[in-house]
Amino acid sequence: MSVASLPSNGLAADARSLNALKLQAGQAGPAAIKETAKQLESLFMRELIKTMREATPKSGMLDSPQGDLGSDLLDQQLAVHISGQPGGLADAIVRQLTQQMGTAAPTPALKPAAVPSGAAATPAPAGAASVSQTGFVQRMSAVAAKVEQASGIPSGFMIGQAGHESGWGKHEIRMPDGSPSFNLFGIKAGPGWNGKVAQVTTTEYVNGQPQKTVAKFRAYDSYEASFRDYAQLINQSPRYAQARQQTASPTAYANGLQRAGYATDPGYAAKLSQAINSTLRLQRVQA
Repeated sequence: MSVASLPSNGLAADARSLNALKLQAGQAGPAAIKETAKQLESLFMRELIKTMREATPKSGMLDSPQGDLGSDLLDQQLAVHISGQPGGLADAIVRQLTQQMGTAAPTPALKPAAVPSGAAATPAPAGAASVSQTGFVQRMSAVAAKVEQASGIPSGFMIGQAGHESGWGKHEIRMPDGSPSFNLFGIKAGPGWNGKVAQVTTTEYVNGQPQKTVAKFRAYDSYEASFRDYAQLINQSPRYAQARQQTASPTAYANGLQRAGYATDPGYAAKLSQAINSTLRLQRVQA
């Protein structure tokens, strides 16, 4: 059933029809969500009118099964007529469904931090993924799915963060000779790192102000190695334990990483959750 097949003046009067609308809302985007909200408001208004009618004493003169049927049909048409008005219950339902299905309007992007200069590109608005975003998600899906099976971290969360940190693959960290470091997550090379290192200029935020600095970043032999190292960091470092428990929500996960100090950018969580939501939308389209 397509959105076009849903009658604009009809009413989902049974659970089967309502479930079909809910399914359509999850597959067809804003138009179906709006129609579902209108139908839900119609059901609510119908029950409200029915309750009011039952609370009204009957005269007894016109009581009959035919009269009750006529009243019910009238109530149904009235419920449909007054539903979907601007500022009504349907608008609130649309906002709720939009948030639950990850199609909310994107949070305004801020300048990224703790990544190489120019690394993070501003994510495209919801429903308008760029060519680089689409291609990046396609290229990294197989690797991320593999690491998800081993780590339990959703592939969409990892790809979204890798895309945000690397400008969707357009600004990857490079080795001194220009070859790729395969570091998609901006993980720095601390004292405990014994592998290859790429030294580049990055932006850090000190007291909320961006400052340029030279830092050492980990380098790998493949993108899969980068994903695995990131998953190991999130799963094994105590500082990210709380974030690891929030993988049911992109916003909660991103906030957890920021609170744990993954990046110094004060707007990191908002940008990261937007990137993850963009990735999840693309994964649904590409599936």
